[in-house]
Amino acid sequence: MSKALAIATHLEDLDDDFEQAVVNGLAQPQKVIPARYFYDQKGSELFEDITYVDEYYPTRTEIGLFERFGAEMGDALGEGIALIELGSGSSRKTPLILKHLKNLGAYVPVDISEEFLALSAQALAKDFPDLQVLPVAADFTKKFDLPGAIADIPHAGFFPGSTIGNLEPVAARAFLKKLGKILGDGSRLLIGVDLKKDPAVLERAYDDSKGVTAAFNMNLLTRANRELDADFNLDQFRHKARYNDVEGRVEMHLESLCDQTVHVGGQSFDFKVGETIHTENSYKYTVGEFRLMARVAGWQSVALWVDDNEYFSVHLLTREDPPLSP
Repeated sequence: MSKALAIATHLEDLDDDFEQAVVNGLAQPQKVIPARYFYDQKGSELFEDITYVDEYYPTRTEIGLFERFGAEMGDALGEGIALIELGSGSSRKTPLILKHLKNLGAYVPVDISEEFLALSAQALAKDFPDLQVLPVAADFTKKFDLPGAIADIPHAGFFPGSTIGNLEPVAARAFLKKLGKILGDGSRLLIGVDLKKDPAVLERAYDDSKGVTAAFNMNLLTRANRELDADFNLDQFRHKARYNDVEGRVEMHLESLCDQTVHVGGQSFDFKVGETIHTENSYKYTVGEFRLMARVAGWQSVALWVDDNEYFSVHLLTREDPPLSP
């Protein structure tokens, strides 16, 4: 991994300030903007659209696993828990698990987009009128506080979608370790993990024929223009996705189509034709690689569900204390 991506490597380096993150990122030899800034209202909506395109297999494959094995997963999570969902988005997958949980104490969706979170939490409350829904607007990659109302209820995390793959491996381990401390001893975690596979399948999933992923990526520049008074010319950038076999990840970039200068935050940034802004990584793992990562971070694997094509996996982990040394 290059030093240019160091701002995305360690969770403690993440910055809440959009302008500062963009300015710092564009000053790197490999220009970068942290992926967490994708998710304004429009970005969240576009991501939901991505999950419906034909080439994007992760969502439908994971949903298939929840539909097929949801009862088993619910039994394994246990009775009387508070379910804390990280990066809940539209909570589209949540009912597939909620309906199998017995005596559920509360549902706590955690998401960085407050508006999107509120809308999805309201919709879910309508489907489960007797369920206590306690939304938390927060960046779940950082420390956040759980509602006091669930302090005495056993905690179980729910982290679908293979979002863990958007973190650099060092940051992913640190996140899992911090999450264990937030959820507490004896907690459980149901987590989706995308698996390594044919690179052609992976690249199509992140560069769909309808251009939805491209619009999602480009929205980052639209947001910078709107919120930071930047002057990115959207006609002079294009979306690019590629699989990096050495790193085991799909990379998303915004590629400059010409030599140009962009202004943001009172500073100027020069682009050469073909130069890119690295906007997102999506790491893929083997089952063994992820289990080792979880073990080092203090989690023990207790159950596994994988689809017939071996495209996607759902792991049930239980909290161990203390974690192993890396």
